[in-house]
Amino acid sequence: MTVYFIGAGPGDPDLITVKARRLIEQCPVILYAGSLVPIEILDSAAQDAVIEDTASLNLNEIIERIEAAHNNNQDVARVHSGDPSIYGAIGEQMRQLDELDIDYEVIPGVTAASASAALLKRELTLSGVTQTVIYTRYNAKTPMPEKENLNALARHGATLAIHLGVSHIHKIVQQLKPHYRADCPVAVCYRTSWPDQDYVTGTLADIVPKVRAKKFTRTALILVGRTLDPAACDASFNDSFLYDEGKAHIYRPKVKPETPRQVKR
Repeated sequence: MTVYFIGAGPGDPDLITVKARRLIEQCPVILYAGSLVPIEILDSAAQDAVIEDTASLNLNEIIERIEAAHNNNQDVARVHSGDPSIYGAIGEQMRQLDELDIDYEVIPGVTAASASAALLKRELTLSGVTQTVIYTRYNAKTPMPEKENLNALARHGATLAIHLGVSHIHKIVQQLKPHYRADCPVAVCYRTSWPDQDYVTGTLADIVPKVRAKKFTRTALILVGRTLDPAACDASFNDSFLYDEGKAHIYRPKVKPETPRQVKR
Protein backbone atom coordinates (compact mmCIF):
# COMPACT_ATOMS: atom_id res chain seq x y z
CA MET A 1 0.00 0.00 0.00
CA THR A 2 1.28 3.46 -0.94
CA VAL A 3 0.04 7.01 -0.45
CA TYR A 4 0.63 9.18 -3.52
CA PHE A 5 0.85 12.91 -2.84
CA ILE A 6 -0.23 14.20 -6.23
CA GLY A 7 0.20 17.70 -7.59
CA ALA A 8 -2.97 18.47 -9.55
CA GLY A 9 -1.61 21.69 -11.03
CA PRO A 10 -3.23 25.13 -10.89
CA GLY A 11 -6.76 24.07 -11.86
CA ASP A 12 -6.98 23.22 -15.55
CA PRO A 13 -7.56 19.43 -15.70
CA ASP A 14 -5.24 19.27 -18.71
CA LEU A 15 -2.37 20.70 -16.66
CA ILE A 16 -1.80 17.47 -14.79
CA THR A 17 0.94 14.96 -15.46
CA VAL A 18 0.32 11.66 -17.21
CA LYS A 19 1.61 9.85 -14.11
CA ALA A 20 -0.74 11.76 -11.83
CA ARG A 21 -3.75 10.94 -13.99
CA ARG A 22 -2.78 7.27 -14.15
CA LEU A 23 -2.55 7.06 -10.36
CA ILE A 24 -5.92 8.78 -9.94
CA GLU A 25 -7.38 6.16 -12.28
CA GLN A 26 -5.83 3.31 -10.30
CA CYS A 27 -6.20 4.29 -6.64
CA PRO A 28 -9.28 2.93 -4.84
CA VAL A 29 -9.17 5.77 -2.29
CA ILE A 30 -8.89 9.42 -3.28
CA LEU A 31 -8.53 12.24 -0.75
CA TYR A 32 -8.49 15.59 -2.49
CA ALA A 33 -8.17 19.21 -1.33
CA GLY A 34 -11.51 20.41 -2.67
CA SER A 35 -10.93 24.06 -1.79
CA LEU A 36 -8.45 24.41 -4.67
CA VAL A 37 -8.66 21.16 -6.66
CA PRO A 38 -11.62 21.10 -9.10
CA ILE A 39 -13.70 17.93 -9.11
CA GLU A 40 -13.02 17.57 -12.86
CA ILE A 41 -9.47 16.51 -11.97
CA LEU A 42 -11.02 13.27 -10.71
CA ASP A 43 -13.10 12.49 -13.81
CA SER A 44 -10.82 9.56 -14.64
CA ALA A 45 -11.22 7.92 -11.20
CA ALA A 46 -12.71 4.43 -11.03
CA GLN A 47 -16.47 4.35 -10.58
CA ASP A 48 -16.13 2.43 -7.32
CA ALA A 49 -13.35 4.61 -5.89
CA VAL A 50 -13.94 6.18 -2.48
CA ILE A 51 -13.58 9.93 -3.04
CA GLU A 52 -13.55 12.44 -0.18
CA ASP A 53 -13.01 16.18 -0.09
CA THR A 54 -10.62 16.93 2.78
CA ALA A 55 -11.22 20.70 2.88
CA SER A 56 -13.30 20.35 6.04
CA LEU A 57 -11.00 17.79 7.73
CA ASN A 58 -8.17 18.45 10.14
CA LEU A 59 -4.80 16.71 9.97
CA ASN A 60 -5.69 13.90 12.37
CA GLU A 61 -8.88 13.14 10.46
CA ILE A 62 -6.95 12.92 7.20
CA ILE A 63 -4.42 10.56 8.74
CA GLU A 64 -7.28 8.42 10.08
CA ARG A 65 -8.58 7.99 6.51
CA ILE A 66 -5.12 7.01 5.32
CA GLU A 67 -4.67 4.54 8.17
CA ALA A 68 -8.00 2.91 7.34
CA ALA A 69 -6.92 2.51 3.71
CA HIS A 70 -3.58 1.13 4.86
CA ASN A 71 -5.35 -1.49 6.99
CA ASN A 72 -7.35 -2.50 3.91
CA ASN A 73 -4.21 -2.54 1.72
CA GLN A 74 -5.64 0.19 -0.50
CA ASP A 75 -3.47 2.74 -2.28
CA VAL A 76 -4.41 6.37 -1.66
CA ALA A 77 -4.29 9.28 -4.10
CA ARG A 78 -3.79 12.34 -1.88
CA VAL A 79 -4.48 15.11 -4.37
CA HIS A 80 -3.20 18.63 -3.70
CA SER A 81 -3.31 21.76 -5.81
CA GLY A 82 -0.30 23.05 -7.73
CA ASP A 83 2.93 21.31 -6.82
CA PRO A 84 2.92 19.61 -3.40
CA SER A 85 6.42 20.86 -2.60
CA ILE A 86 5.35 24.54 -2.70
CA TYR A 87 3.07 25.42 0.23
CA GLY A 88 1.53 21.98 -0.14
CA ALA A 89 1.18 21.21 3.59
CA ILE A 90 2.43 17.69 2.92
CA GLY A 91 5.36 17.89 5.34
CA GLU A 92 3.25 17.27 8.43
CA GLN A 93 1.38 14.47 6.70
CA MET A 94 4.61 12.73 5.66
CA ARG A 95 5.97 13.12 9.18
CA GLN A 96 3.02 11.21 10.58
CA LEU A 97 3.21 8.58 7.85
CA ASP A 98 6.87 8.04 8.72
CA GLU A 99 5.86 7.42 12.33
CA LEU A 100 3.17 4.97 11.17
CA ASP A 101 5.58 3.27 8.74
CA ILE A 102 3.26 3.90 5.79
CA ASP A 103 4.92 4.20 2.38
CA TYR A 104 4.37 7.30 0.26
CA GLU A 105 5.55 8.96 -2.93
CA VAL A 106 5.31 12.55 -4.17
CA ILE A 107 4.18 13.29 -7.73
CA PRO A 108 5.08 16.84 -8.83
CA GLY A 109 2.66 19.21 -10.48
CA VAL A 110 2.56 22.48 -12.41
CA THR A 111 3.03 25.44 -10.07
CA ALA A 112 0.89 28.56 -10.00
CA ALA A 113 3.99 30.58 -10.93
CA SER A 114 4.67 28.45 -14.01
CA ALA A 115 1.05 28.62 -15.14
CA SER A 116 0.92 32.37 -14.53
CA ALA A 117 4.11 32.97 -16.51
CA ALA A 118 2.53 31.01 -19.36
CA LEU A 119 -0.65 33.09 -19.11
CA LEU A 120 1.42 36.28 -19.31
CA LYS A 121 3.64 34.84 -22.07
CA ARG A 122 6.71 35.73 -20.08
CA GLU A 123 9.97 34.02 -19.15
CA LEU A 124 10.80 34.53 -15.48
CA THR A 125 14.55 34.32 -16.09
CA LEU A 126 16.28 36.33 -18.80
CA SER A 127 20.00 36.44 -19.49
CA GLY A 128 21.42 39.76 -18.38
CA VAL A 129 18.38 40.60 -16.23
CA THR A 130 18.01 37.86 -13.63
CA GLN A 131 18.66 34.15 -13.42
CA THR A 132 16.82 33.67 -10.14
CA VAL A 133 13.21 33.19 -9.10
CA ILE A 134 12.25 33.46 -5.43
CA TYR A 135 9.05 31.77 -4.24
CA THR A 136 7.80 33.32 -1.03
CA ARG A 137 4.67 34.34 0.83
CA TYR A 138 3.55 37.39 2.73
CA ASN A 139 4.08 37.44 6.48
CA ALA A 140 0.50 37.23 7.71
CA LYS A 141 -1.02 34.24 9.53
CA THR A 142 2.05 32.07 9.04
CA PRO A 143 5.14 33.72 10.55
CA MET A 144 8.20 34.14 8.35
CA PRO A 145 11.79 33.61 9.50
CA GLU A 146 13.35 37.03 10.00
CA LYS A 147 16.06 36.41 7.39
CA GLU A 148 13.29 35.70 4.84
CA ASN A 149 11.36 38.94 5.31
CA LEU A 150 10.41 40.70 2.09
CA ASN A 151 12.99 43.45 2.51
CA ALA A 152 15.77 40.87 2.76
CA LEU A 153 14.58 38.93 -0.28
CA ALA A 154 14.06 42.06 -2.36
CA ARG A 155 17.73 42.99 -2.04
CA HIS A 156 18.51 40.22 -4.54
CA GLY A 157 16.57 41.95 -7.32
CA ALA A 158 15.37 38.56 -8.54
CA THR A 159 11.94 37.74 -9.94
CA LEU A 160 9.57 37.34 -7.00
CA ALA A 161 6.57 35.01 -6.90
CA ILE A 162 4.60 36.06 -3.84
CA HIS A 163 1.86 33.73 -2.66
CA LEU A 164 -0.99 34.47 -0.26
CA GLY A 165 -0.43 38.21 -0.17
CA VAL A 166 -2.82 39.95 -2.52
CA SER A 167 -4.95 41.34 0.32
CA HIS A 168 -1.78 43.05 1.58
CA ILE A 169 -0.67 44.34 -1.83
CA HIS A 170 -0.27 47.90 -0.55
CA LYS A 171 2.16 46.79 2.16
CA ILE A 172 4.08 44.59 -0.27
CA VAL A 173 4.51 47.51 -2.67
CA GLN A 174 5.82 49.74 0.10
CA GLN A 175 8.48 47.19 1.01
CA LEU A 176 9.56 46.50 -2.58
CA LYS A 177 9.80 50.04 -3.97
CA PRO A 178 13.15 50.90 -2.34
CA HIS A 179 14.74 47.83 -3.95
CA TYR A 180 12.96 47.50 -7.32
CA ARG A 181 12.00 51.17 -7.95
CA ALA A 182 8.51 52.39 -8.72
CA ASP A 183 8.75 51.55 -12.44
CA CYS A 184 9.33 47.83 -11.83
CA PRO A 185 6.74 45.63 -13.59
CA VAL A 186 4.19 43.70 -11.55
CA ALA A 187 1.55 41.15 -12.54
CA VAL A 188 -1.21 39.84 -10.29
CA CYS A 189 -2.77 36.63 -11.60
CA TYR A 190 -6.12 35.48 -10.22
CA ARG A 191 -7.16 31.81 -10.34
CA THR A 192 -4.80 31.05 -13.20
CA SER A 193 -6.09 28.33 -15.58
CA TRP A 194 -9.61 28.28 -14.08
CA PRO A 195 -12.56 29.34 -16.30
CA ASP A 196 -12.76 32.68 -14.45
CA GLN A 197 -9.03 33.38 -14.55
CA ASP A 198 -8.01 37.02 -14.73
CA TYR A 199 -4.92 39.13 -14.31
CA VAL A 200 -3.74 42.71 -14.20
CA THR A 201 -0.34 44.15 -14.99
CA GLY A 202 1.30 47.40 -14.02
CA THR A 203 4.21 48.71 -12.02
CA LEU A 204 4.89 49.17 -8.34
CA ALA A 205 3.68 52.73 -8.87
CA ASP A 206 0.17 51.84 -10.01
CA ILE A 207 -0.57 48.19 -9.27
CA VAL A 208 -2.46 48.79 -6.00
CA PRO A 209 -5.43 50.70 -7.49
CA LYS A 210 -5.49 48.29 -10.44
CA VAL A 211 -5.78 45.27 -8.12
CA ARG A 212 -8.47 46.98 -6.05
CA ALA A 213 -10.40 47.81 -9.21
CA LYS A 214 -10.32 44.10 -10.11
CA LYS A 215 -11.41 43.23 -6.56
CA PHE A 216 -8.78 40.52 -6.21
CA THR A 217 -8.73 39.61 -2.50
CA ARG A 218 -7.60 35.95 -2.51
CA THR A 219 -6.39 33.08 -4.70
CA ALA A 220 -4.01 35.37 -6.58
CA LEU A 221 -0.28 35.24 -7.23
CA ILE A 222 1.89 38.38 -7.30
CA LEU A 223 4.83 38.36 -9.71
CA VAL A 224 7.42 41.13 -9.49
CA GLY A 225 10.51 41.69 -11.57
CA ARG A 226 12.11 43.23 -14.65
CA THR A 227 11.62 40.05 -16.70
CA LEU A 228 7.87 40.69 -16.78
CA ASP A 229 8.32 43.65 -19.13
CA PRO A 230 12.01 44.27 -19.84
CA ALA A 231 11.32 46.68 -22.72
CA ALA A 232 9.25 49.00 -20.56
CA CYS A 233 11.96 49.21 -17.93
CA ASP A 234 14.99 49.55 -20.19
CA ALA A 235 16.20 46.18 -18.92
CA SER A 236 17.61 44.79 -22.15
CA PHE A 237 18.34 41.09 -22.07
CA ASN A 238 20.81 38.93 -23.93
CA ASP A 239 20.15 35.98 -26.18
CA SER A 240 20.93 32.79 -24.29
CA PHE A 241 24.04 30.78 -25.10
CA LEU A 242 21.84 27.77 -25.83
CA TYR A 243 21.10 28.74 -29.43
CA ASP A 244 24.00 31.12 -30.08
CA GLU A 245 25.61 30.08 -33.37
CA GLY A 246 28.99 31.14 -32.04
CA LYS A 247 28.77 28.92 -28.95
CA ALA A 248 29.35 25.23 -29.63
CA HIS A 249 28.32 22.63 -27.09
CA ILE A 250 27.98 18.86 -26.83
CA TYR A 251 24.64 18.81 -28.68
CA ARG A 252 25.71 21.38 -31.29
CA PRO A 253 29.41 20.77 -31.99
CA LYS A 254 31.29 22.84 -34.55
CA VAL A 255 31.51 19.77 -36.77
CA LYS A 256 28.05 18.23 -36.95
CA PRO A 257 27.93 14.40 -36.84
CA GLU A 258 26.10 12.48 -39.56
CA THR A 259 23.73 11.07 -36.95
CA PRO A 260 22.32 13.65 -34.52
CA ARG A 261 22.92 12.91 -30.84
CA GLN A 262 19.87 11.52 -29.03
CA VAL A 263 19.07 11.14 -25.37
CA LYS A 264 17.43 7.98 -24.07
CA ARG A 265 16.34 7.34 -20.55
